Amino acid sequence: MLNWVKPFNIFCLLDNQQYNFDAPAFESLLAVGSKANIEVNTGTAFAQLKAFSNKHKGWLFGHVGYDLKNETENLSSANFDGVRFSDLHFFVPEIVLELKGDQLTIFCDDDATVIFGAIQSCSAQILSSIKNPPVVQNRISQENYLTTIKKIQQQILRGDCYELNFCQEFYAENASIDPIAVYHQLTELSPNPFAALYKLNDKYCICASPERYLKKTGDTVISQPIKGTSKRDLVNKLQDEYSKTSLLNSNKERSENVMVVDLVRNDLSKICEEGTVKVDELFGIYSFPQVHQMISTVSGRLQKDLHWVDAIKATFPMGSMTGAPKKRVMELIEQHEQTKRGLFSGSIGYIDPDGDFDFNVVIRSLLYNSTTQYLSFQTGGAITFYSDAAQEYEESLLKAEAIKAVLR
Repeated sequence: MLNWVKPFNIFCLLDNQQYNFDAPAFESLLAVGSKANIEVNTGTAFAQLKAFSNKHKGWLFGHVGYDLKNETENLSSANFDGVRFSDLHFFVPEIVLELKGDQLTIFCDDDATVIFGAIQSCSAQILSSIKNPPVVQNRISQENYLTTIKKIQQQILRGDCYELNFCQEFYAENASIDPIAVYHQLTELSPNPFAALYKLNDKYCICASPERYLKKTGDTVISQPIKGTSKRDLVNKLQDEYSKTSLLNSNKERSENVMVVDLVRNDLSKICEEGTVKVDELFGIYSFPQVHQMISTVSGRLQKDLHWVDAIKATFPMGSMTGAPKKRVMELIEQHEQTKRGLFSGSIGYIDPDGDFDFNVVIRSLLYNSTTQYLSFQTGGAITFYSDAAQEYEESLLKAEAIKAVLR
């Protein structure tokens, strides 16, 4: 499928990597080609998306970028943006491929057997590799990072905020990569349940995300924020179990998780029937190839006749990537970070013909502009008054390691 999809200008692969949690991962879907699309920047993006969605019933795939915060609140973005994804893009696919177990369903207007034959005729191997590894640089020096954390902690002490998600950019210029090969290698090294490979003309998002932003099934919505990370040790089982237990028992990680759960409960209360928002799981520990994560699940019953676009607008951007209180920390994020987030910490997802939807959080992701050959990925973490700046820096590097390893 990946080799077959290469020539298309627009496609979106959502890949669950065979994870089977109680609250399931992404459906495994590949949307290919575009019958119609909308690509806009902040201003009236949500209103335009709603009109586009009302006109085009059925499958929709696409993204909402972090800087749509400027439309949900009176905010602005002026930092450097090397990749330049649009703030919002959705498309009506020509073909949708749905994989469930050993069954493939093809949704299309043409002969599905022709499409299936074309896929089967493609190579079953991804052969490309990086011949000249890009030189990855940090946008922020370690010294600058540590100083910034201390400034944030002073603002927390002053009462500006309780928790702030601070991110740094890693980037490479004149980078020549094969995005499909990089995605294949990244998901082999670090398979995650909300992975995505997304192409919008000359721009790519290569995503190995472990986090769900918002999912609707029938009248139920769930959000699964992640706050809390510890390193895996796949060689020493006792050490790995200790790392897992330490994460569960960490007062710092639990307090960060509770803060974001409260924020998500507040966000869902804007779109759900009164009294229906509840915490289904608090402090769940989930293990991935690189890290253990602390994940909580919050759900509610969606208000009747609420448009899916309004549900996204009311809860975006996700609390796990901002902090609390949300508006103030987004102002401070703009002040302290040196790179515009763009699609990073935004969301990629789909709406199906029944009106259900599922969106991830774009983290652990590499963004690439094939025209300018600019490559970028960002990592970060929640900063509280009790954070240790050096440990936060190390955690940021840990989250970047899988992407760095693939690029090497």
